[in-house]
Amino acid sequence: MRSDGSGTGGTPPKTPRTAGGPRLARAARGLRLVSAARPAPPPAPAPGDVLAEAAGLHVRLGGREVLRGVDVTARAGEVLALVGPNGAGKSTLLAALAADLRAAEGVVRLHGRPARYWSAAELALRRAVLPQSAALSFPFTVEEVVRMGRAPWAHSPRDDDAAVGAAMAATEVTAFAARSFAALSGGERARVALARVLAQRAPLLLLDEPTAALDLRHQELVLRVCRERAHAGDAVVVVLHDLGLAAAYAHRVAILCAGRVAAHGRPAEVFTDGLLTEVYRQPVEVFPHPRTGAALITPKRDETASLTSA
Repeated sequence: MRSDGSGTGGTPPKTPRTAGGPRLARAARGLRLVSAARPAPPPAPAPGDVLAEAAGLHVRLGGREVLRGVDVTARAGEVLALVGPNGAGKSTLLAALAADLRAAEGVVRLHGRPARYWSAAELALRRAVLPQSAALSFPFTVEEVVRMGRAPWAHSPRDDDAAVGAAMAATEVTAFAARSFAALSGGERARVALARVLAQRAPLLLLDEPTAALDLRHQELVLRVCRERAHAGDAVVVVLHDLGLAAAYAHRVAILCAGRVAAHGRPAEVFTDGLLTEVYRQPVEVFPHPRTGAALITPKRDETASLTSA
């Protein structure tokens, strides 16, 4: 799991011992930044402010060019979905927008400033990142994991408690706050990891496949949370494989293919059967939802695929 530090508020939770002695009590209670060196929090963004931008971005990994001249923007008040086939560069682009990968060419700007000029402490106040996997080496409880999101902030214990409680409620993990993170199912871990990101309360959320391990109900819940955060003024960038979710919840979509942006715009503009068939190399059909009008995307199948046994 990504960690910009770990923090607590109020009375620290009990930290059970391991065979090696105290269980990293400092990590559980918070590797907080030294108050004197803590940067000032960013001002609240105005609707439409560009909080993350890639301009002419090229990224090379292992000698291979993974992103090629990518241009995208993430604006306050919007959900931007990154979609595309496997290997298209979605997760690489998200990592670059998080300032976790260096650009070979081009530039990534966060809050109007080149990403390389922000310190780690400043970045932790400005963006929160949800990676694909959420693994921990120590038996933290669910609540302790969520509290890690509060590390960058110099708020009161009451503020921390409120942020942690709201994040756990939003992701429906409050009921198992005292359980060990390691004992959870994959879907439960994914929701706890998202709760940590929400508790961080950064104005830019970068989420890599947050619905991959979730059931139908919790997929919808996570995307509703994304919309709620955007409505509250945040910028949300989310990697999705489910095009129906992207069409229903994203304000804008960037379709990646072979390291480039094949299309960028509102779902209704870019989700066409011709473009999606070309990008995914799979014939698809696009038709409007009968009630909402949002695009529904299904693969074209021959009649034999629909046959059922007697």
